[in-house]
Amino acid sequence: MQKERNFGLDLVRAIAITLVVASHSTFLFTRHTDNIVVILMRTMGAVGVDLFFVLSGFLIGGILLKQIDQKRTKFANLITFWKRRWWRTLPNYFLMLLINIIIFYIFSKDLPETIGSYFMFLQNFSTAQAGFFTESWSLSIEEYAYLVLPFFIYCGFVFFKNRDHSVFIWATLTIIFIGLLLKLQFYLNADLVTQKNWSAMFRKVVIYRLDSIYTGFVLVYLMRHWPTSFQRNKNRLIILGASIFVGMHLLIYLLKVQPESHLYFYVFMYLPLISISCALAFPFALGMKRSKLFGGLVYFVSTRSYAIYLINFSAILLCFYYLVDFKSASLLFKIGICTLYLILTLGISNLVYTYFEKPILNYRDRNVK
Repeated sequence: MQKERNFGLDLVRAIAITLVVASHSTFLFTRHTDNIVVILMRTMGAVGVDLFFVLSGFLIGGILLKQIDQKRTKFANLITFWKRRWWRTLPNYFLMLLINIIIFYIFSKDLPETIGSYFMFLQNFSTAQAGFFTESWSLSIEEYAYLVLPFFIYCGFVFFKNRDHSVFIWATLTIIFIGLLLKLQFYLNADLVTQKNWSAMFRKVVIYRLDSIYTGFVLVYLMRHWPTSFQRNKNRLIILGASIFVGMHLLIYLLKVQPESHLYFYVFMYLPLISISCALAFPFALGMKRSKLFGGLVYFVSTRSYAIYLINFSAILLCFYYLVDFKSASLLFKIGICTLYLILTLGISNLVYTYFEKPILNYRDRNVK
């Protein structure tokens, strides 16, 4: 099974989930962001989610391009595509949604009035999400990304009677442009926006973030059409991506660029540049050979990354907060809790993957084609 997977993309996935979990672990030590180490780790955790977005778009875009090559562009093919995505994403999501509801009930916490919206992925469609199952914001973005652009591509086939890749790229660029108009509307109507508000009201809202996934669509299109150029320049591209990423954050730190003073930058430039810098690493990653030393670990973390993402924060870490008074806890005690947090995250995620997620994926692969 490992031989059938691309090691570089598995590594990207493993790095992404590691960044997210490492970021969340800082909440066991402090809820504040006045420490440079905490700021850096939480920033990298956010980048880990963007890395997931680009990877998801790259893989899903590749599937759609393959279907176009095979002339599988009928509505029935689109339904099959959606069914396969839903079998991949929905069971784990709804399992963890129900578990989070049970956890709130056990600890006598009040469920948000918008709890029904979570079952339709509407909790953060156009406004900030309530403080419940907070990591689910990215799942809503992914689900609507899978719905909107594939349907738009299908409509392109219907109206233009065209069956080549041009429909794919023009549909992608059109949706990205529409997203840009929505960002403009946010920029023109937003009041004074703090970093925290910007994250809740913009970074984690569906209608403003679909382009992060569609960056992966553009990347896979370009790599399909100019594979030699990307392969030849893969080292230059990853250096360019790292330079963009590091340079941008250095400028933010040195010039104290914040949403309160530079909202234009945070609405139109910051997140797209993050996505582009992540995307520029993919040509290098695709050419990587499996590591004999770390290959097994990368495969383990990568295959369980979805379960880890859904489980680690609301279902495990927050339970510690409900049970333990961290304000008076010693550093040694916090380190012990953090270690237990990581062990439980990996252990429970492995159980979910082995006995729930994997059997469902096997059923999908046998019955939904």
